[in-house]
Amino acid sequence: MSRILIKNIRSLLGVYEQAPERLCGSDMNVLPAINDAWLALEDGVIVDYGTMAEWPGISDWRDLEVIEADGRMVLPAWCDSHTHIVYAGSRVGEFVDRIHGLTYEEIAARGGGILNSAALLKDTPEEVLVESALKRLHDIQALGTGAVEIKSGYGLSLESELKMLRVIDRLKGLSPLTIKATFLGGHAIPKEYKTNPEGYVEHLINVMIPEVAAQGIAEYIDVFCEENYFSVAQTERILEAGVKHGLRPKTHVNQFNAIGGVAASVKYNALSVDHLEVLTDEDITALRGTSTMPVALPGCSLFIKIPYTPARKIIDAGLPLALATDYNPGSAPSGNMNLVNSLACIYMNMTPHEVINASTLNGAYAMGLHATHGSITIGKKASIIITEPISEPGEMMYSFGRNTIERVILASAAR
Repeated sequence: MSRILIKNIRSLLGVYEQAPERLCGSDMNVLPAINDAWLALEDGVIVDYGTMAEWPGISDWRDLEVIEADGRMVLPAWCDSHTHIVYAGSRVGEFVDRIHGLTYEEIAARGGGILNSAALLKDTPEEVLVESALKRLHDIQALGTGAVEIKSGYGLSLESELKMLRVIDRLKGLSPLTIKATFLGGHAIPKEYKTNPEGYVEHLINVMIPEVAAQGIAEYIDVFCEENYFSVAQTERILEAGVKHGLRPKTHVNQFNAIGGVAASVKYNALSVDHLEVLTDEDITALRGTSTMPVALPGCSLFIKIPYTPARKIIDAGLPLALATDYNPGSAPSGNMNLVNSLACIYMNMTPHEVINASTLNGAYAMGLHATHGSITIGKKASIIITEPISEPGEMMYSFGRNTIERVILASAAR
């Protein structure tokens, strides 16, 4: 039996007796907290909490680790609902190309971008992919992430996509992070189908999706619905096939253009629609009254110099919003949720309370983990952050160049 008691917590954040599935609109700016608190964990689960004034004391010290918080804050660990952590090599050359004036879209048009990563991954042994991804998971854990979604999408062939998904499945047993897997065969049109994109869509629908579903190594299906990638009509066909085989949609939409991807995703009950750097009033209308979570990826906006997701437009319309890193080798080579949170405050005009809720409870919802992660609630997983001594929650976003997280406690991920 493993038992941990954290006491004299300056502020225990995100506390709910019964946590909502997600937070929307003005509710996102409410962060329930208990000051001068204690928190008890047992066998990887939150079992009790309260104020130090009402602390019942300890009757059984066996197998008990006592952590003296003394001015530190405790909150749920970050839930990063959109990453591409499994990849080979790097794309630092493209980084230099952008410095010299090429855009992300221009680099992709000449064979770079996603196709570059696909070529590298094809020739990289599975063991190397596991080792490199495991290091990235270790790094983001130290930065406060306790749950993460990982997409395939750098394979673009049945063999390579399955290799990526096998790697993700192996990582679940090697890392204490809770991991969700998404099949992103619809990330780009591979070179061999350049003149026949419909042929690739048919291959996705008739061969790749059925095999992925049969092997049971993905929970979600994703498509990059964007000009020069997959049209709305193609996206709908791919999502329909995924749903037919038990894969719920989580989609890339509105990164560069608004072409109707949000409405198409909602039509197929997408769990989340991610990017949304370009957003129309029609998109807002399509999201109202749905179970779909909008997800912003400000690290991508920073790195490739595109607009930031209009968070105020989303939240002020009464909608929910989650934040994620988009950790990938080309457009967001960082899994630092603390940086993402700071960017959301600085460039998206989100409050610190909104940011914490977007990166915990709403992030958990965006990968189907709201029942086990994202809040301090009895019965949920022990997936928590202990900060350095700080005066208020906003200090975490204010100190954007420094990691204010002192310790991360995670229950082992359940298979």
